[in-house]
Amino acid sequence: MTENNKTEAGNENNPQPAIMINTQYIKDLSLEIPFAPEIFRELTEAPHVDIHVDVDAQHMHDNYFNVSLSVKMDGSIKGKKLFILELLYAAVVSLNVPQEHVEPVLLVEIPRLLFPFARNVVTNCLVEGGLPPFMINPIDFAGMYHQRQQNQ
Repeated sequence: MTENNKTEAGNENNPQPAIMINTQYIKDLSLEIPFAPEIFRELTEAPHVDIHVDVDAQHMHDNYFNVSLSVKMDGSIKGKKLFILELLYAAVVSLNVPQEHVEPVLLVEIPRLLFPFARNVVTNCLVEGGLPPFMINPIDFAGMYHQRQQNQ
């Protein structure tokens, strides 16, 4: 077989994708409604919700990485704790990018791809918990990355 006729993955005829999400999973999910069921009677207005999002990436082996998207939410109504939600949503990814692009891809592009799935988990969890639906606004992962770079 000549060099030009190879059909194996990774050659010119079938190049490796730059980003491959191999699996996505919920690593941890917790919803606490400390004052249920009494608090549900107080849901006459929109709750105040604080959201904290963070990203982490760990090298596994070769070109495989585990990227985690952490979402922590605290909801309150009339000064009383309505709910506490914590989600750690993750993915195992493989990268075929130049070394100088690995960190931005792991901390910006992969979280951007995972975010809609994590947001869906959050919304479903709140609704299944008896709370009003809450849709997290899109996150500026590039801005988070640049802020992290400035802080280092």
